Amino acid sequence: MHLIRAAVAAVPFLLAAPISAQESVVERGEYLTIAGGCIDCHTIDSDDAVPLAGGRALESPFGTFYSPNITPDVDTGIGAWSDDDFVSAFWQGVSPDGDHYYPAFPYTSYTGISRKDLLAMKAYLFSLEPVENDTPEHELAWYISTRLAAGAWKLKNFDSERFVSDPEQSAKWNRGAYLVRHLGHCGECHTPRSATGALRHDQELAGNPDLPDDEKMPNITPHRDDGIGKWSIGDIEYFLHTGMLDDGDFVGSSMSAVIDNNTSKLTKDDRLAIATYLKSIAPQLSSE
Repeated sequence: MHLIRAAVAAVPFLLAAPISAQESVVERGEYLTIAGGCIDCHTIDSDDAVPLAGGRALESPFGTFYSPNITPDVDTGIGAWSDDDFVSAFWQGVSPDGDHYYPAFPYTSYTGISRKDLLAMKAYLFSLEPVENDTPEHELAWYISTRLAAGAWKLKNFDSERFVSDPEQSAKWNRGAYLVRHLGHCGECHTPRSATGALRHDQELAGNPDLPDDEKMPNITPHRDDGIGKWSIGDIEYFLHTGMLDDGDFVGSSMSAVIDNNTSKLTKDDRLAIATYLKSIAPQLSSE
């Protein structure tokens, strides 16, 4: 009798359909979308905001940018985009209509993401409920108010290149480099910019004192006095998980949202990979 009961109890498990390949891709895409920080920029700062429906304002020295709707609504979102349209946006900074995107969309970092990862992200986004939401037009200075200006900026400041693993580094280091440089695009906030808004790659991750709303992003290179050089790999992983600083306080400003919506949801292995990469780069003094 006990054997019969056990067999009956096991039937639902034995007959349960395995996760389909498409569901698996969607789940992977959800994780990558979280790692990419998409919800922070594509959701307005409101208690009743619809995630990823766009409209969030990004203040800059060049005017105000508004993030687009990236739900699969056909008319106001990305529901009509093909796979190639999606990849071209990230790799080339070009819309399906051939218009150049402004670098407020961080394709300058996203260009390194693999096609496989991008299509997984697309699969996840297309699995969501479409939301009809027309977002505002950008409010920009006259001299960059056309997409031709964005194209000219790209000619001078943008190279479309995919991430290539360094065979002399460990798998963990390479994973961290991919997350920091590209998918997580940490440098978009933590690297100073030139007068034209281009990242100053010679000061990678040395801090940015000129963010909107008078916010300053700290130096996250391993400089012992001016950066995070006194932090261990474990300290960095714990911070990315909890937001707790080395003095016991918790991080504030926009980084708190990054912790809540992004790094705290990563696997511990990915947080350790990020920490491994950050500890390996050249120490630099903050850009002030």
